[in-house]
Amino acid sequence: QVHLVESGGGSVQSGGSLRLSCAASGDTYSRYFMGWFRQAPGKEREGVATIRLDGTTNYADSVDGRFTISQDNAKNTMYLQMNSLKPEDTAMYYCAATGTVYHDGNYYLKSAAYNYWGQGTQVTVSS
Repeated sequence: QVHLVESGGGSVQSGGSLRLSCAASGDTYSRYFMGWFRQAPGKEREGVATIRLDGTTNYADSVDGRFTISQDNAKNTMYLQMNSLKPEDTAMYYCAATGTVYHDGNYYLKSAAYNYWGQGTQVTVSS
């Protein structure tokens, strides 16, 4: 079992920055692959960024160059640094984890790849 708790959401103006945190506990192998997702009202949940335990990262095109995913394995915490925020980044942000290996690394940007989810943290960007 894996338990995930997000924090760091809030309200910022366009162009601002936020850093989200995801504190993880439980079996290390079951959270070898982790990711950040977001879901805006009326829209499907979309992958934002992913990271493997070895540090390999992947980003959605919509955030590449603005967001940075990272992890502190000693603290069992994953982060999402969000810069140059836009109103369209407004959403509930979730962290997710899985130990399942998929051949296609891009599959980890899909919510179906993950077994464990946090409760989410709200990010609101005003224009």
